Amino acid sequence: MPLFDIDTERLPHYRPDVAEPDDFDAFWAHTLAEARAHDLAVEVTPVDAHLRLVEAYDLTFSGFGGHRVKGWYLRPAGLDEPLPAVVEYLGYGGGRGFPHTRLTWPAAGYAYVVMDTRGQGTAATNGHGATPDPVGAGVAAPGTLTRGVEDPHDHYYRRVYTDGVRAVEAARSLPGVDPARVAVTGVSQGGAITTAVAGLIDVAAAMPDVPWLSHIRRGVEMAPSGPYAEVRTYLAAHRHRVEETFRTLSYLDGVNHARRAQAPALYSVALMDPVCPPSTVYAAANHYGGEVTVEVYPFNEHEGGTEFQRERQLAWLAEHL
Repeated sequence: MPLFDIDTERLPHYRPDVAEPDDFDAFWAHTLAEARAHDLAVEVTPVDAHLRLVEAYDLTFSGFGGHRVKGWYLRPAGLDEPLPAVVEYLGYGGGRGFPHTRLTWPAAGYAYVVMDTRGQGTAATNGHGATPDPVGAGVAAPGTLTRGVEDPHDHYYRRVYTDGVRAVEAARSLPGVDPARVAVTGVSQGGAITTAVAGLIDVAAAMPDVPWLSHIRRGVEMAPSGPYAEVRTYLAAHRHRVEETFRTLSYLDGVNHARRAQAPALYSVALMDPVCPPSTVYAAANHYGGEVTVEVYPFNEHEGGTEFQRERQLAWLAEHL
Protein backbone atom coordinates (compact mmCIF):
# COMPACT_ATOMS: atom_id res chain seq x y z
CA MET A 1 0.00 0.00 0.00
CA PRO A 2 1.20 3.62 -0.36
CA LEU A 3 2.66 5.72 2.44
CA PHE A 4 -0.03 6.41 5.03
CA ASP A 5 1.71 7.31 8.29
CA ILE A 6 3.59 10.35 9.57
CA ASP A 7 5.71 12.21 7.02
CA THR A 8 8.90 10.23 6.39
CA GLU A 9 11.10 13.15 7.45
CA ARG A 10 9.41 13.24 10.86
CA LEU A 11 9.23 9.51 11.47
CA PRO A 12 12.83 9.01 12.65
CA HIS A 13 12.22 11.57 15.41
CA TYR A 14 8.80 10.30 16.52
CA ARG A 15 8.96 9.80 20.30
CA PRO A 16 5.44 9.96 21.71
CA ASP A 17 4.28 9.83 25.30
CA VAL A 18 2.89 6.33 25.85
CA ALA A 19 0.85 5.44 28.92
CA GLU A 20 2.71 3.33 31.47
CA PRO A 21 1.05 1.91 34.61
CA ASP A 22 2.61 2.87 37.93
CA ASP A 23 3.10 -0.74 38.93
CA PHE A 24 4.66 -1.85 35.62
CA ASP A 25 7.97 -2.96 37.15
CA ALA A 26 6.35 -4.61 40.16
CA PHE A 27 3.89 -6.42 37.89
CA TRP A 28 6.63 -7.97 35.78
CA ALA A 29 8.94 -8.67 38.73
CA HIS A 30 6.13 -10.60 40.39
CA THR A 31 5.28 -12.40 37.14
CA LEU A 32 8.86 -13.59 36.61
CA ALA A 33 9.27 -14.54 40.27
CA GLU A 34 6.18 -16.74 40.00
CA ALA A 35 7.56 -18.39 36.87
CA ARG A 36 10.98 -18.97 38.43
CA ALA A 37 9.35 -20.73 41.37
CA HIS A 38 8.93 -23.62 38.93
CA ASP A 39 11.95 -25.70 38.01
CA LEU A 40 13.12 -24.78 34.50
CA ALA A 41 13.48 -28.54 33.93
CA VAL A 42 15.22 -28.24 30.56
CA GLU A 43 15.09 -31.37 28.42
CA VAL A 44 17.10 -31.81 25.22
CA THR A 45 16.57 -34.93 23.15
CA PRO A 46 18.56 -35.62 19.97
CA VAL A 47 16.43 -35.96 16.83
CA ASP A 48 17.34 -37.29 13.42
CA ALA A 49 16.63 -34.28 11.24
CA HIS A 50 18.62 -35.73 8.30
CA LEU A 51 21.14 -32.89 8.58
CA ARG A 52 24.80 -33.89 8.38
CA LEU A 53 26.25 -30.52 9.35
CA VAL A 54 23.80 -29.48 12.07
CA GLU A 55 22.98 -31.22 15.35
CA ALA A 56 19.28 -31.05 16.17
CA TYR A 57 17.58 -31.49 19.54
CA ASP A 58 13.98 -31.39 20.66
CA LEU A 59 13.86 -28.78 23.43
CA THR A 60 11.37 -28.56 26.29
CA PHE A 61 11.42 -26.16 29.26
CA SER A 62 9.03 -24.73 31.84
CA GLY A 63 7.55 -21.34 31.00
CA PHE A 64 4.76 -19.35 32.59
CA GLY A 65 2.98 -21.30 35.32
CA GLY A 66 5.43 -24.16 34.91
CA HIS A 67 3.71 -25.02 31.61
CA ARG A 68 5.91 -27.04 29.29
CA VAL A 69 7.07 -25.11 26.23
CA LYS A 70 8.60 -26.71 23.15
CA GLY A 71 11.31 -25.54 20.78
CA TRP A 72 14.32 -26.68 18.80
CA TYR A 73 17.96 -26.45 19.77
CA LEU A 74 20.28 -26.51 16.76
CA ARG A 75 24.05 -26.12 16.61
CA PRO A 76 26.86 -26.70 14.12
CA ALA A 77 27.96 -30.32 14.11
CA GLY A 78 31.46 -31.09 15.36
CA LEU A 79 31.96 -27.91 17.42
CA ASP A 80 32.33 -28.61 21.12
CA GLU A 81 33.26 -25.17 22.45
CA PRO A 82 30.65 -22.84 23.96
CA LEU A 83 29.11 -20.77 21.16
CA PRO A 84 27.24 -17.47 21.10
CA ALA A 85 23.52 -18.18 20.83
CA VAL A 86 20.46 -16.74 19.11
CA VAL A 87 16.98 -17.25 20.58
CA GLU A 88 14.23 -16.63 18.03
CA TYR A 89 10.54 -15.90 18.62
CA LEU A 90 7.93 -16.50 15.96
CA GLY A 91 5.46 -14.40 13.99
CA TYR A 92 1.71 -14.49 14.59
CA GLY A 93 0.24 -17.95 14.10
CA GLY A 94 3.59 -19.63 13.50
CA GLY A 95 5.09 -22.68 15.17
CA ARG A 96 8.55 -24.18 15.42
CA GLY A 97 8.02 -26.28 12.28
CA PHE A 98 10.90 -28.53 11.20
CA PRO A 99 14.61 -28.16 12.05
CA HIS A 100 15.58 -28.13 8.36
CA THR A 101 13.68 -24.85 7.87
CA ARG A 102 15.76 -23.02 10.50
CA LEU A 103 19.36 -23.35 9.42
CA THR A 104 20.63 -19.78 9.01
CA TRP A 105 21.95 -19.24 12.52
CA PRO A 106 23.56 -22.67 13.07
CA ALA A 107 25.06 -22.45 9.57
CA ALA A 108 26.61 -19.14 10.62
CA GLY A 109 28.24 -20.78 13.65
CA TYR A 110 25.73 -19.95 16.38
CA ALA A 111 23.89 -22.13 18.81
CA TYR A 112 20.23 -21.54 18.02
CA VAL A 113 16.96 -21.90 19.93
CA VAL A 114 13.55 -21.32 18.39
CA MET A 115 10.66 -21.08 20.84
CA ASP A 116 7.19 -22.36 20.06
CA THR A 117 4.48 -19.78 20.82
CA ARG A 118 1.92 -21.37 23.11
CA GLY A 119 -1.42 -22.08 21.50
CA GLN A 120 -0.21 -21.12 18.02
CA GLY A 121 1.30 -23.01 15.12
CA THR A 122 -1.52 -23.48 12.65
CA ALA A 123 -0.24 -21.17 9.90
CA ALA A 124 0.39 -23.51 6.98
CA THR A 125 3.28 -21.47 5.61
CA ASN A 126 4.79 -20.49 8.96
CA GLY A 127 5.43 -23.77 10.75
CA HIS A 128 3.33 -26.07 12.88
CA GLY A 129 3.43 -25.81 16.65
CA ALA A 130 3.66 -28.29 19.52
CA THR A 131 2.87 -26.17 22.61
CA PRO A 132 -0.68 -25.77 23.98
CA ASP A 133 -1.87 -22.85 26.09
CA PRO A 134 -3.64 -24.56 29.01
CA VAL A 135 -4.99 -21.30 30.49
CA GLY A 136 -8.58 -20.24 29.86
CA ALA A 137 -9.74 -16.68 29.30
CA GLY A 138 -12.89 -14.59 29.38
CA VAL A 139 -14.70 -12.99 26.46
CA ALA A 140 -12.35 -12.27 23.58
CA ALA A 141 -12.31 -11.52 19.87
CA PRO A 142 -10.93 -14.26 17.59
CA GLY A 143 -7.13 -14.32 17.79
CA THR A 144 -4.88 -13.77 20.81
CA LEU A 145 -4.68 -10.02 21.41
CA THR A 146 -7.85 -9.76 23.52
CA ARG A 147 -7.50 -13.04 25.40
CA GLY A 148 -7.63 -12.06 29.06
CA VAL A 149 -7.87 -8.37 28.22
CA GLU A 150 -10.10 -7.67 31.22
CA ASP A 151 -7.17 -8.11 33.62
CA PRO A 152 -3.43 -7.85 32.81
CA HIS A 153 -2.76 -10.84 35.09
CA ASP A 154 -4.87 -12.99 32.78
CA HIS A 155 -3.62 -11.70 29.45
CA TYR A 156 -2.27 -14.15 26.90
CA TYR A 157 0.88 -12.12 26.22
CA ARG A 158 1.78 -12.05 29.90
CA ARG A 159 2.23 -15.79 29.48
CA VAL A 160 4.04 -15.52 26.15
CA TYR A 161 6.48 -12.81 27.27
CA THR A 162 7.28 -14.91 30.35
CA ASP A 163 7.88 -17.95 28.12
CA GLY A 164 10.27 -15.75 26.14
CA VAL A 165 12.32 -14.87 29.22
CA ARG A 166 12.42 -18.51 30.28
CA ALA A 167 13.58 -19.49 26.80
CA VAL A 168 16.67 -17.29 27.29
CA GLU A 169 17.28 -18.84 30.68
CA ALA A 170 16.88 -22.29 29.14
CA ALA A 171 19.30 -21.41 26.32
CA ARG A 172 21.92 -20.25 28.83
CA SER A 173 21.74 -23.63 30.55
CA LEU A 174 22.28 -25.67 27.38
CA PRO A 175 25.52 -27.56 26.73
CA GLY A 176 27.61 -25.73 24.18
CA VAL A 177 26.17 -22.25 24.84
CA ASP A 178 28.15 -19.29 26.15
CA PRO A 179 25.61 -17.83 28.61
CA ALA A 180 27.13 -14.34 28.36
CA ARG A 181 26.51 -14.17 24.62
CA VAL A 182 22.82 -14.82 24.02
CA ALA A 183 20.94 -12.61 21.54
CA VAL A 184 17.20 -12.48 20.88
CA THR A 185 15.34 -11.87 17.64
CA GLY A 186 11.98 -12.23 15.93
CA VAL A 187 9.70 -10.83 13.24
CA SER A 188 6.39 -9.04 13.93
CA GLN A 189 4.91 -10.87 16.95
CA GLY A 190 8.41 -12.29 17.40
CA GLY A 191 9.73 -8.73 17.39
CA ALA A 192 7.27 -7.82 20.14
CA ILE A 193 8.48 -10.73 22.26
CA THR A 194 12.08 -9.78 21.48
CA THR A 195 11.53 -6.22 22.72
CA ALA A 196 9.78 -7.38 25.87
CA VAL A 197 12.45 -9.95 26.70
CA ALA A 198 15.22 -7.38 26.17
CA GLY A 199 13.48 -5.14 28.70
CA LEU A 200 12.83 -7.91 31.22
CA ILE A 201 16.18 -9.72 31.28
CA ASP A 202 19.77 -8.86 30.37
CA VAL A 203 20.68 -10.14 26.90
CA ALA A 204 23.73 -9.55 24.74
CA ALA A 205 21.86 -8.12 21.75
CA ALA A 206 18.31 -7.70 20.42
CA MET A 207 17.05 -7.70 16.83
CA PRO A 208 13.32 -6.80 16.65
CA ASP A 209 12.24 -7.09 13.00
CA VAL A 210 9.14 -5.03 11.98
CA PRO A 211 7.95 -5.50 15.58
CA TRP A 212 4.30 -5.61 16.59
CA LEU A 213 2.74 -4.43 19.89
CA SER A 214 4.53 -1.11 20.31
CA HIS A 215 2.50 2.07 20.85
CA ILE A 216 -0.46 -0.28 20.88
CA ARG A 217 -3.21 2.31 21.06
CA ARG A 218 -1.92 4.02 17.93
CA GLY A 219 -1.65 0.67 16.17
CA VAL A 220 -5.23 -0.20 17.09
CA GLU A 221 -6.50 3.18 15.91
CA MET A 222 -4.70 3.32 12.57
CA ALA A 223 -3.38 -0.06 11.31
CA PRO A 224 -5.36 -0.79 8.12
CA SER A 225 -4.92 -4.57 8.44
CA GLY A 226 -3.60 -7.27 10.72
CA PRO A 227 -4.38 -8.41 14.25
CA TYR A 228 -4.73 -4.95 15.82
CA ALA A 229 -8.25 -5.22 14.35
CA GLU A 230 -9.02 -7.76 17.09
CA VAL A 231 -9.07 -4.93 19.63
CA ARG A 232 -11.29 -2.81 17.40
CA THR A 233 -13.69 -5.75 17.09
CA TYR A 234 -13.72 -6.27 20.85
CA LEU A 235 -14.25 -2.58 21.66
CA ALA A 236 -17.00 -2.22 19.06
CA ALA A 237 -19.02 -4.58 21.26
CA HIS A 238 -17.56 -3.61 24.67
CA ARG A 239 -17.87 0.16 24.28
CA HIS A 240 -17.64 0.77 28.02
CA ARG A 241 -14.24 -0.94 28.36
CA VAL A 242 -12.02 1.31 26.23
CA GLU A 243 -9.75 2.71 28.95
CA GLU A 244 -9.60 -0.57 30.91
CA THR A 245 -8.61 -2.40 27.74
CA PHE A 246 -5.78 -0.04 26.87
CA ARG A 247 -4.58 -0.08 30.47
CA THR A 248 -4.22 -3.87 30.29
CA LEU A 249 -2.40 -3.59 26.96
CA SER A 250 0.00 -0.99 28.40
CA TYR A 251 1.67 -3.76 30.42
CA LEU A 252 2.54 -5.40 27.10
CA ASP A 253 3.47 -2.31 25.12
CA GLY A 254 6.88 -2.52 23.48
CA VAL A 255 7.56 1.15 24.18
CA ASN A 256 7.42 0.52 27.93
CA HIS A 257 9.62 -2.55 27.64
CA ALA A 258 12.06 -0.81 25.28
CA ARG A 259 12.64 1.94 27.84
CA ARG A 260 14.12 -0.69 30.16
CA ALA A 261 16.30 -2.51 27.62
CA GLN A 262 20.05 -1.91 27.62
CA ALA A 263 21.48 -4.35 25.07
CA PRO A 264 22.46 -3.01 21.65
CA ALA A 265 19.54 -3.36 19.24
CA LEU A 266 19.01 -3.61 15.51
CA TYR A 267 15.44 -2.68 14.57
CA SER A 268 13.86 -2.84 11.14
CA VAL A 269 10.91 -0.82 9.89
CA ALA A 270 8.95 -0.86 6.63
CA LEU A 271 7.45 2.49 5.74
CA MET A 272 4.40 1.04 3.96
CA ASP A 273 3.64 -1.53 6.65
CA PRO A 274 -0.15 -1.73 7.20
CA VAL A 275 0.15 -4.25 10.07
CA CYS A 276 2.77 -2.53 12.25
CA PRO A 277 2.60 1.13 11.21
CA PRO A 278 6.10 2.61 11.01
CA SER A 279 5.36 5.23 13.66
CA THR A 280 4.70 2.44 16.17
CA VAL A 281 8.09 0.88 15.44
CA TYR A 282 9.89 4.21 15.74
CA ALA A 283 8.04 4.89 19.00
CA ALA A 284 9.77 1.87 20.54
CA ALA A 285 13.14 2.37 18.86
CA ASN A 286 13.28 6.03 19.93
CA HIS A 287 12.47 5.14 23.55
CA TYR A 288 14.91 2.21 23.61
CA GLY A 289 17.31 2.38 26.54
CA GLY A 290 20.44 1.13 24.77
CA GLU A 291 22.32 1.70 21.52
CA VAL A 292 19.90 1.46 18.57
CA THR A 293 20.28 1.07 14.83
CA VAL A 294 17.16 1.19 12.63
CA GLU A 295 17.24 -0.41 9.18
CA VAL A 296 14.62 1.23 6.94
CA TYR A 297 12.77 -0.35 3.98
CA PRO A 298 10.94 2.58 2.31
CA PHE A 299 8.81 0.67 -0.21
CA ASN A 300 8.02 -2.50 1.72
CA GLU A 301 4.93 -3.56 3.61
CA HIS A 302 4.88 -5.99 6.54
CA GLU A 303 7.31 -8.37 4.85
CA GLY A 304 9.94 -5.75 5.67
CA GLY A 305 13.44 -6.62 4.55
CA THR A 306 13.01 -10.43 4.62
CA GLU A 307 16.35 -11.95 3.54
CA PHE A 308 17.94 -8.53 3.07
CA GLN A 309 17.33 -7.93 6.76
CA ARG A 310 18.63 -11.38 7.66
CA GLU A 311 21.86 -10.58 5.82
CA ARG A 312 22.05 -7.30 7.75
CA GLN A 313 21.48 -9.16 11.03
CA LEU A 314 24.25 -11.64 10.28
CA ALA A 315 26.77 -8.84 9.76
CA TRP A 316 25.53 -6.76 12.71
CA LEU A 317 25.48 -9.65 15.17
CA ALA A 318 28.98 -10.76 14.18
CA GLU A 319 30.16 -7.31 15.28
CA HIS A 320 28.33 -7.44 18.60
CA LEU A 321 28.91 -11.05 19.70
